[in-house]
Amino acid sequence: MDLEDLYRRSVNGWVAALAGVDGDWTAPTPCTDWNVRQLVNHVVGEERWTKPLVDGKTIAEVGNSLDGDLLGEDPGTAARAAADEALSAVSASLPEGRAVHLSYGDEDIAEYLRQLVADHVIHAWDLRAATGQDRTLDPELVGEVAGWYREREEMYRGGGAVGARPDSARGGSAAADLLIAFGRDPEWASRAESGPT
Repeated sequence: MDLEDLYRRSVNGWVAALAGVDGDWTAPTPCTDWNVRQLVNHVVGEERWTKPLVDGKTIAEVGNSLDGDLLGEDPGTAARAAADEALSAVSASLPEGRAVHLSYGDEDIAEYLRQLVADHVIHAWDLRAATGQDRTLDPELVGEVAGWYREREEMYRGGGAVGARPDSARGGSAAADLLIAFGRDPEWASRAESGPT
């Protein structure tokens, strides 16, 4: 799949998941350290970093300007604006093929975008699961992320970027297997699905 199209589809999937958030920004998510608002803030942070990084800036140049809460009083609007900004920046910068300056050193822009694609796909599922939406993943995106991630899973886990594979999780489909590889239980139940306790 064309890399720009792959990235765009992953971001659009994330934006579609955002549209299904029904106002409970404190609901728990499959990312046990984050509620819905914190999860969305994380992805918005990734998207707000995208433009300066693909424009060639270093982390030191950006500094702490993107730390903290990036959602303000209207999280949905802030998140959609960040997605639009990131899509425009990638569309403008990808043809140049420049290196991106990441925390661990310079990286090819294509590898950086594949990292972002994975982040959008997995966190869109997290958001959908947390808010009781349809969790179906785009099979083409699943295939692209799984193929890329296969050789990186242990590196990601060793660096603390993903949790352990849940022992009780049941795989068997490409989507379920991918979620498990990213430390998720495909059958995770949200408050929205299980009802009040």
